[in-house]
Amino acid sequence: MPRADAGAVNIPRGRALVGTRRPVIPDDGEGPLRHKRVAPFRMGASTVTNAEFAVFVAETGFRTEAERIGWSFVFHSQVAGRVGKTEGVAALEWWRRVDGAFWRDIDGAGEDAARARPDHPVVHVSWNDAQAYARWAGGRLPSEAEWEHAARGGLGDVRFPWGEAEPDDDAHFPCNIWQGRFPHDNLGLDGHLFAAPARSYAPNGYGLYNMVGNVWEWTSEPFAVRSLRRTARAHQLSRRGERLLKGGSHLCHKSYCFRYRIAARSGNTPDSTTTHQGFRVVWDV
Repeated sequence: MPRADAGAVNIPRGRALVGTRRPVIPDDGEGPLRHKRVAPFRMGASTVTNAEFAVFVAETGFRTEAERIGWSFVFHSQVAGRVGKTEGVAALEWWRRVDGAFWRDIDGAGEDAARARPDHPVVHVSWNDAQAYARWAGGRLPSEAEWEHAARGGLGDVRFPWGEAEPDDDAHFPCNIWQGRFPHDNLGLDGHLFAAPARSYAPNGYGLYNMVGNVWEWTSEPFAVRSLRRTARAHQLSRRGERLLKGGSHLCHKSYCFRYRIAARSGNTPDSTTTHQGFRVVWDV
């Protein structure tokens, strides 16, 4: 058995559904709904945690890209109070460059996340970092078809891993997303202002936790848009070289980033690192 396969669950072979007939953000390439055969595989029941990543680092001496570069992006309200003046991203000022931020020191407070939050998703990991961990674990990152097949949990053409009931700001909190007015008023009604433990909330039908919300998950594929729309083609060209992310994060809200749906997609450069990007591993059987 591969070294990190013990916490994985079995995902059956099948005719996977990929995409949707009801795209919300067409330029992201959410549609059309299509079918793809997938072989059986095993998938981490959760995203890789700080404790698991710490074992990898201890055994290999691996240094993440954020460590080598010397900084990473932290959401503005998560920046530790001891951090001085920070630089924002143009048009996305809520993302702040924090010198010294990396997977252990998530917000610049100097706290060791592997000790303080061992069961939380590891973040500040790039696609390249995730690839390195997956190889060490004897696995790989999932394809989009595998990820969506697993996220549906046997329910078929549904929007969310639990079905069709949409999360809201009042009473239905099946996953960790934003409640309130993004990006300044986070009510935290689901119990978490930032990332939750990796095994929070009810698992889906295959026993997988947090397939949407909490942290974005890297996949093995490039971010590609299958569309004839002019705006979609332009969107694709502007994001050439990015890798595909699935699942949305704790910063998503319907008013701003309605991407905590199974068919939703996003991308980022393979060396990018933030406080809301993580990953999970799959193993062939």
